[in-house]
Amino acid sequence: MAEVRQLRHFEAVAETLHFGRAATRLGMTQPPLSQSIMALERELGASLFLRTKRSVALTPFGEQWLVHVRAVLAAVGALPGIAKRLRDGEAGRLELSFVSTADYSILPTLVRRYASLYPAVEIALTEATSDVQIAALLDGKGQVGIIIPPARGTLPEPLSYRRLVSEPLVAAVPESWLEEGRLSLSADQLPPEAVIGAPLIIFPRRSAPAFYDLVTGYFTAHGGNARIVQEAIQMQTIISLVSAGMGIALVPASLRLLARTGVRYVDLRGERPSLESGIVWRRGDITPTLERFVNVALEALGSERISPAGNGGERVRGAISRSPNGSRPDDN
Repeated sequence: MAEVRQLRHFEAVAETLHFGRAATRLGMTQPPLSQSIMALERELGASLFLRTKRSVALTPFGEQWLVHVRAVLAAVGALPGIAKRLRDGEAGRLELSFVSTADYSILPTLVRRYASLYPAVEIALTEATSDVQIAALLDGKGQVGIIIPPARGTLPEPLSYRRLVSEPLVAAVPESWLEEGRLSLSADQLPPEAVIGAPLIIFPRRSAPAFYDLVTGYFTAHGGNARIVQEAIQMQTIISLVSAGMGIALVPASLRLLARTGVRYVDLRGERPSLESGIVWRRGDITPTLERFVNVALEALGSERISPAGNGGERVRGAISRSPNGSRPDDN
């Protein structure tokens, strides 16, 4: 296989059509240049140049091969720049998973911001529940996820987590129930007694225990028990079931962006529970693209920036994030 050095020799002779001038350009003497070209021709099994005592010209084969050689040399010349962009997180690939609730709140902002800053990075998006994301990260798959965190202190130790946003829950109710008087509002808000008396559609506990417990805890706090009639793992499905009149759902306020015929989003009266979402990643697996994304996420949502990873990510692992119980992940 021809070496890059030989390809440069061929290009120089092809452009100067003179072995002496080509040797001068390359900073070498003419005899080793001639030997290099002859060795290349033997390897290719075809002549690259027509030589006479007075002139040098490309053969038809040489003319055609020169196009490909130039492309290869250009690609080789671009490698240092590509390496720098990969090292600096300005190129490469980012594997990002997210819960369905994030699709209506923080995900569009983060992806749009990150993509505008690092357009050469390929973003691979996967929707998945929090439990699936955590299991995948622990199994070495993916890079970063947007999750609803588990209960405080229960995030597996190899993972780092950083809170991004907390938003109040609102009630998604069938429009027909309001029109029929099945639900009564008070100052355009739904009182607790109306909530605890209604059938409930909810995210399954196995997929997001904190979300499930937050919703059912609202019922308990107001002296009732949740009457769960259906579970679904996607917000679109939950809202569709509400539209069908199967029950109500308590969802993050950002779900108001999911407009659906037959559904109205109503504020809860009194103290409203809030749902937290954040980013999670493997603590010891900091890549340049991941570091850049985490910094964009924290800056976009008003959190402090993480430290640069340097050449091994040590400062990131030492400075980034606190776990849900408030301690640093490195202290767990």
